[in-house]
Amino acid sequence: MEPQAALREQIAQKVDRGVDRIVHHPIGGATLLTFANITTIIRIFISPIFLMVYLEYEWLGISASAMPYVLLGLLGALELSDVLDGYLARRYDQVTDLGKILDPMADSISRISIYLTFTQPPVHLPLLLIFIFIYRDSIISTLRTVCALRGIALGARSTGKIKAVVQALCALSITALLVPYSQGILDESSLRKWSLVIASVAASYSLYAGCEYLVANRKYVYQAIKKRTRKSVLGDESDSL
Repeated sequence: MEPQAALREQIAQKVDRGVDRIVHHPIGGATLLTFANITTIIRIFISPIFLMVYLEYEWLGISASAMPYVLLGLLGALELSDVLDGYLARRYDQVTDLGKILDPMADSISRISIYLTFTQPPVHLPLLLIFIFIYRDSIISTLRTVCALRGIALGARSTGKIKAVVQALCALSITALLVPYSQGILDESSLRKWSLVIASVAASYSLYAGCEYLVANRKYVYQAIKKRTRKSVLGDESDSL
């Protein structure tokens, strides 16, 4: 093996061992506070920071021109943590029941918080539009909980995973529009119009994904309502709806 190739392999092995130590010590293994779960919890706490920066950027000492970039950075951290916690849980065998509950909860909290934040000026999305996200997530979460109590595990659907991507991209697009707005290139009326169009796309697909989930799992939901106890595992509950 060439010296450079051998050196690269040694560095890769050293990095892998370092990551392994971080993940498994001192909160790894069979404990509830795994590194993956802590990453998920951090995602929950980033959401109010996004709200604070959007509403109180001047009080925080952030200029109007810098505010959109800070928000983009927070959004990037949210999405990165979403990918990272799932990868760490599978890669280091840290899939826990707590993680299965926290992950979809963190997704709902972070994305609904962001869209609720956008109901405030200058974006000013209609609150009725945001209720679609809230109702959809509340209904699906309640049904999954009821089914789980009846011994029926409802797994994620591909439409749900696509929904999460659509919501993330739409939130990113609306935040990106704040950049030309803060520089005076885009007026407030245009910002609101384009933000409404983008958010409507996310809300429409969220509604479709929710309906598709209910239709696809209607017989299992019916079984749960009828209090049957047969368990039917349909997928990995750790994935986002």
